[in-house]
Amino acid sequence: MNILVTGASKGIGKSIAEIIGVNNNIFAVSRNERHLQCYKNYLVCDLSIQSDLERLGEYISANNIDVLVNNAGEYIYSPIEDTNYNQLEHIFKVNLEAPLYLISRAVPYMKEKKWGRIVNIGSISGVMGEANASLYSASKSGLIGATKALALELAEYNITVNTINPGWVDTDMGNSSANDGNWSKDEIIECIPQKRFVKPEEVANMVKYLISNEAKGVTGQSVNLCAGLSVGY
Repeated sequence: MNILVTGASKGIGKSIAEIIGVNNNIFAVSRNERHLQCYKNYLVCDLSIQSDLERLGEYISANNIDVLVNNAGEYIYSPIEDTNYNQLEHIFKVNLEAPLYLISRAVPYMKEKKWGRIVNIGSISGVMGEANASLYSASKSGLIGATKALALELAEYNITVNTINPGWVDTDMGNSSANDGNWSKDEIIECIPQKRFVKPEEVANMVKYLISNEAKGVTGQSVNLCAGLSVGY
């Protein structure tokens, strides 16, 4: 399979590319070229820049992508009154507009083949909400809504569309996000039922399942992979 993963240079995206890259062709996308050079196929792209995004769309069309993993995302922690328009525009471009555009470019080939897999990496913040991260929560919630609509639209073509919503993940982004808030990492862990951060490979293995034929009946779903955080504490 030809699999394209955005945000593949580190964290969850790198783990996804490594785990599902076995016996598959990985097309890795990131802003950081130095971290992409370990891949055979890669494209440097900033999803917030229209010309870059359109170039990535052409790249998808040219490489017959069977599986699209929209992993790249941005996080902003800020009270709503301190939010400026540039922040709002940027986070929605990266977290919601870019995934939808890339799906629009990947779907024609998938329809022609009558098979395809689309996996969006959302966030538990898009399910539960997160104080002082309303832009992030809203953009990830939008991704969940788009997943449901697209799953209905594409079901007859044997194309599945799902979203994975990680909770706190043990990555650079996860740890820096913890440091941005008013609680320490230890205090955050105390609020998580399993008392731990999720490992990136757990998310990667969920992606591996969702793109498999064993999961062909799973579509339009929002899977919370959050160590029990969405259940309560």
